[in-house]
Amino acid sequence: MTTINTKSEIIRNPGVEFQQERFCNLKINLSAVEDRCAEYAKRRSIKKENQAAWLLKVISLIDLTTLSGDDTIARVRRLCRKALNPINEKTKGLLNLDKVNISTAAVCVYHEMLSAASPILKGTGVHLAAVSTGFPAGLSPLPLRIEEIKYSVEAGADEIDIVISRRHVLEGNWQELYDEVKMFREACGDAHLKTILATGELGNLTNIAKASVVCMMAGADFIKTSTGKEPTNATLPVSLVMIRMIREYYESTGYMVGFKPAGGISDTKTALQFMTLMQEELGRRWLEPDLFRFGASSLLGDIERQLDHFTSGYYSAAYRHPLA
Repeated sequence: MTTINTKSEIIRNPGVEFQQERFCNLKINLSAVEDRCAEYAKRRSIKKENQAAWLLKVISLIDLTTLSGDDTIARVRRLCRKALNPINEKTKGLLNLDKVNISTAAVCVYHEMLSAASPILKGTGVHLAAVSTGFPAGLSPLPLRIEEIKYSVEAGADEIDIVISRRHVLEGNWQELYDEVKMFREACGDAHLKTILATGELGNLTNIAKASVVCMMAGADFIKTSTGKEPTNATLPVSLVMIRMIREYYESTGYMVGFKPAGGISDTKTALQFMTLMQEELGRRWLEPDLFRFGASSLLGDIERQLDHFTSGYYSAAYRHPLA
């Protein structure tokens, strides 16, 4: 693969024409995928100073998320302030990071909470993302899902996390899936589109691979594993398949598409495995926030505890690192 400057701007994926021949013969070997993923758990290890540096990098890749039915304006505002100051001042001082601007990549909320988040995040560089299109099931009427996107963009969201219609994948209606995602992309305008595949509900890895390709062809800026509401969310095997599709799409079109694992990534060990996966499969350029995100909330608390341990030798209690 061509070497790419890690600071270089990427050309946004405009999508390409629907071409079923590009993916119709895809077959995924589950055993081979699982064997490859097992290597990451056994052989890759990041320790001490290197681990601290990688964990600081992880923070910059987090979409700090709250998608609960009991969300309140006060909670969302606190979450936004946490996104702007993710590490407590004492730990920053011990790590000599007093003058370093560290923040998460984005805050992700429901439409109703955009008005609470937007004034706090505006102009800070932290993106504001909204889940859309009938999240998490994606079963509301198509015109309403399109209007949802437009509403969120008007309310200040510059990233939209949409859910696809899983039935299109399960029934093999690939043209319908392409047309749907393309309409979502058009409704986003300048806001970036993350397409949530809800991989735990797509049946098998071959379906996941095909859905990934179709969404990228339709113009997705990111492909994302899960809503976080399914029984099975982000896993290494699913992620490896999606990442390989991203690599193939880049090599065939020249357009770089991002990846967002979401759901179930709550500890640093898992996060570092995903970082290693991205580094080895796609290269260093895919470890920047414009191409890689973690959909998480509790992950940040665990990172703080690990950094606290690095500076003091002791693990602090989780309640000392509240998120919101």
